[in-house]
Amino acid sequence: MKEDESIILFDGVCNLCNGFVQFVIERDAANRFKFASLQSDVAQSYLMQLPPAVRSIESIVLIQNGRYYQQSAAALRILRGLTGGWPLLYAFMILPAFLRDGVYRLVAKNRYRWFGQQASCMLPTPELKARFL
Repeated sequence: MKEDESIILFDGVCNLCNGFVQFVIERDAANRFKFASLQSDVAQSYLMQLPPAVRSIESIVLIQNGRYYQQSAAALRILRGLTGGWPLLYAFMILPAFLRDGVYRLVAKNRYRWFGQQASCMLPTPELKARFL
């Protein structure tokens, strides 16, 4: 893994998560982010290196510079790496984690009901295949 490269582990059957991945791809001009579905063997090998509490499918996980971030910290750090005005949202990091993560967990708990889910993980187009692990 390159020092300026970051890996996003996401729920590959969640429509909201897949939409977020597409959102990131469109705004990641530096191609800094790589992606792996939490259901994949690649993501599972990364998760096995992390503490057991992080190995949940209920959270996006960002691995960056040898550290991992989850829930709202992961989402806000990802937004900070995008083009446009999205990095401004990183200012929400000043809010206590229990508030940020409380909102995150509410959405995560209801994501299938509110946004639906797919029967299988999304398959990247040939152009995007290099961005997926």
